[in-house]
Amino acid sequence: MNSLFQPLQMGTLTLPNRILMAPLTRCRAEDDHIPGNLMAEYYSQRATAGLIIAEATMAMEGNSSFWREPGIYSDAQVRGWQKTTDAVHAAGGRIFLQLWHGGRACHPLLNNGKQPVAPSPIAIMGDEVPTPEGKQPYVVPRELRDDEIPGIINGFKQAAENAKAAGFDGVEIHGANGYLLDEFLRDGSNHRTGTYGGSIANRARLMLEILVAVSEVWGSDCVGLRISPLNSYNDMIDSDPIGLSTWLATKLNDYNLAYLHVMRGDITQQQNGDILTPIRANYKGILIANMGYTAAEAAAAIDAGQIDAVAFGSSFLANPDLPERIKLGAALNHPDPATFYSQGAAGYTDYPTLSSV
Repeated sequence: MNSLFQPLQMGTLTLPNRILMAPLTRCRAEDDHIPGNLMAEYYSQRATAGLIIAEATMAMEGNSSFWREPGIYSDAQVRGWQKTTDAVHAAGGRIFLQLWHGGRACHPLLNNGKQPVAPSPIAIMGDEVPTPEGKQPYVVPRELRDDEIPGIINGFKQAAENAKAAGFDGVEIHGANGYLLDEFLRDGSNHRTGTYGGSIANRARLMLEILVAVSEVWGSDCVGLRISPLNSYNDMIDSDPIGLSTWLATKLNDYNLAYLHVMRGDITQQQNGDILTPIRANYKGILIANMGYTAAEAAAAIDAGQIDAVAFGSSFLANPDLPERIKLGAALNHPDPATFYSQGAAGYTDYPTLSSV
């Protein structure tokens, strides 16, 4: 496991290990999407990660799709997140914030009746969204007009400024899992014509414009991007995920990002393929992989030069001291899915560490 504990230079940050914490939606924000003390405790418990990538956070008001996810668009939310960044830094950690727009995965019942927006008026099928009135079908989104897109870009830029004010070490742009930027990127959800539709270059345009805008705030070496070209979550598909991955990996070399974070597979197993090999062959920056890695597989992939680090999800959720457990070969706690999106400390801040057992 030695390779997992080799330092990694990421922009201006030196990560002490390559065991990263993936962004995990946990729905523990307080009213008005404000991060509170419980969230600060949760993240600070996991500060031994090489890097914490905090959960999907609303860049702009009125785009909720999880009911109790955090935001970064109000002064109160900035002050709330400062509790987390202060706690993580006091524990010796490093933390990025994932900036996000839910797109068509949002619901009017979560957003004061506001119809969600998307690249095309195509609803998510085969799933339901939790709301205060119980689970509801997704609605048909409104197609964003081209003249509205600068407002989206500016919203991400303001969110980046707010994240800097909140004390984060950088930001990750959420371009995965069927949310707005991923909806533009993949041809299964983007049926528009014109500047933001059709070719891969046009479908990727919004994502790339947001990377430029956010990099103006942070410097590009403090900005990461997460993508999921194979993942069918939120009713997503692309006709050529390998070609899309190859094009994007090559293009992203122009942006000098802190990292590219790739979800390597499909949660629902509807699409299969190897996207990491063409991405690694074409992307020259730091490559982080995610989805289903054991520590042994992660170490082997790093040793082989296939990736530079791994972002662990549910294993970090259930093991606040995951790096120590991996180093010692200790048994891991098992995550409890029943508490993934519940409220309170249960299944959130009460997982035991080795020192508490």
